Amino acid sequence: MNPDKKYIIDELFERVNSSPFVLVVDYTGMTVPEFNELRNRLNENGSECHVAKNTYMRKALENAELPDISEHLLGQTAFVTGESDVCGAAKTIKNFVKEFKKPEVKTGILDGDVLDAAQITALADLPSREVLLSQLLAVINAPATKLVRTINEPATSLARVIQAKEGE
Repeated sequence: MNPDKKYIIDELFERVNSSPFVLVVDYTGMTVPEFNELRNRLNENGSECHVAKNTYMRKALENAELPDISEHLLGQTAFVTGESDVCGAAKTIKNFVKEFKKPEVKTGILDGDVLDAAQITALADLPSREVLLSQLLAVINAPATKLVRTINEPATSLARVIQAKEGE
C-alpha cells in the first residue's frame, strides 16, 4: 500500500477509534462557506467534520472493527466525530439543515451500533447532557426528600401542638 494512503487511513482510524460516534452526511451542493460554517458550529460543541475518500473511511472503520456501513459511503461524504456529545453534534447538524437545507444525514455509528437518519434526528431532539443530568438528579433526590419530610413530621407536629398550648 502506498505510504501516503496508509498514513491517511491510520489518521482516520485514530479519529473513529477515539470517538464514541461517527455521523455520515452527504454534503452534495454545499458551498465552501456553508461547509466552513458547519465545521465552525460543530467545533463549538467539541465535534469535528472531515472529508475523506469513502474507500479510506471503509478501511479505517474496518480496522477499528466498527460495523460495515459501506452502502452509505457513496458520493460526497463527510464524517463527523467528537469526544463525547453525539446529541450536540446531531442537534447542530439538524439546526444547520433547517437553515441551509443541507447536508443530508445518511447514517451513523454510536458505541458500535449503526444508526439510521431517523435515529440521529431523535438524538438531536433530546435535551442537552446537562439538562438530562439535572433531571436524573431530581428523580434520584425526590424519594430522599420525601423520606426526610416523613421522618421530621412527628417532631414538627409535636412542636406545633406545644406552641398552640403555650399560646392559650
